[in-house]
Amino acid sequence: MSAHCQVTGRKPGFGKSVSHSHKRTNRRWNPNIQRKTYYLPSEDRRITLTVSTKGIKTIDRDGIEAVVARLRAAGQKI
Repeated sequence: MSAHCQVTGRKPGFGKSVSHSHKRTNRRWNPNIQRKTYYLPSEDRRITLTVSTKGIKTIDRDGIEAVVARLRAAGQKI
């Protein structure tokens, strides 16, 4: 499962870890990705989305119907 939110588009951030001796090594900051199942009343079915916690808050604020309509307008298959 890739660390990519379907709603907000959040992806991992990349950078360096710096040790006490200032030796730098690569690292990544993954977003908090969850697999959530939502019920779509208009289609009488459940959908599973890969969303970040900010994406979950967006769905709570706007509603699942509005978010699914936006995703479909952007060309995602749901």
